[in-house]
Amino acid sequence: MAIILGIESSCDETSASICINGEIHSNVIATQAIHAKYGGVVPELASRAHQQNIIPTVDEAIRQAKISKNQIDAVSFTRGPGLLGALLVGTSFAKSFALAQNIPLIDINHMQAHILAHFIEEPKPSFPFLCLTVSGGHTQIVLVKDCFEMELLGETLDDAAGEAFDKTAKILNLPYPGGPLIDKYASQGNSNMYKLPEPQIPGLNFSFSGLKTAILYLVQDQLKQNPDFLTENIADLCASVQSRIVSILLNKLKKAAKETGVKDIAIAGGVSANSGLRKGLIEMGQQYRWNVFIPKFEYCTDNAAMIAIAGYHKYLKGDFVGQDVAPMARMHL
Repeated sequence: MAIILGIESSCDETSASICINGEIHSNVIATQAIHAKYGGVVPELASRAHQQNIIPTVDEAIRQAKISKNQIDAVSFTRGPGLLGALLVGTSFAKSFALAQNIPLIDINHMQAHILAHFIEEPKPSFPFLCLTVSGGHTQIVLVKDCFEMELLGETLDDAAGEAFDKTAKILNLPYPGGPLIDKYASQGNSNMYKLPEPQIPGLNFSFSGLKTAILYLVQDQLKQNPDFLTENIADLCASVQSRIVSILLNKLKKAAKETGVKDIAIAGGVSANSGLRKGLIEMGQQYRWNVFIPKFEYCTDNAAMIAIAGYHKYLKGDFVGQDVAPMARMHL
């Protein structure tokens, strides 16, 4: 039996999970609400909150899994990418726990873990498969050849998709985090009400900065004519914005599928929880006869279950790191 403790602390969620023989038995997430008043994540406050949350979160994960800490065979932790101070808390705890228990230490790439979240439950994609990984900090199309052999086919040249949602929400006077609120309002609006541009970026790369600027100019122009424009048209605005961001993502994914000939298509990351993206991918999958894989909501946002399952697969390979390991704010696939 292999029991893996997974620890995630890359941004503003402190999470711990227990994986037993490839099955997740607990996935505890402590979300930091303090950042909402600042309109975004404050790195120093995130680090302090991780310090407060890490021990009770790990303790609860162990309790829910109905094991003792002495039964744990290895500790996997997010090494990067992420906020350096936040990563440092999780890395330091993982190293201390592994040292105290005299068990192996496993470093995990956060973006690889988002992709490997698809191996937590059935159905699972077959290799090779394409994964559109979309979050607040990353937007990537990845060709997944094996659990830890991944090729980056395209990525954002500026803002990530999640960043585009949050920055747009700020323009629309919606509180942080804005992505879920745009999704909520979009369900009540007309996505064809406002015509927004789709950036013409060559290859499989993305760009969202031009779209954000177009939304800003649209709102500014309309507010000059009607001071109540935002409150009166918020649903249609959100629906139009979400529709365009989703079309940008799916059109590039369609191009990648055509170029590679791959039929197993997955999405991962926080933005994969967006209802418009999930619905659009399912419809496109039916049209092009793809095998579509969408993770459960709890495995979309930052969570330790994906760190634990990635750690389990590395444990089977004997892929460990020493106590000299350090976190990395930037970390490539």
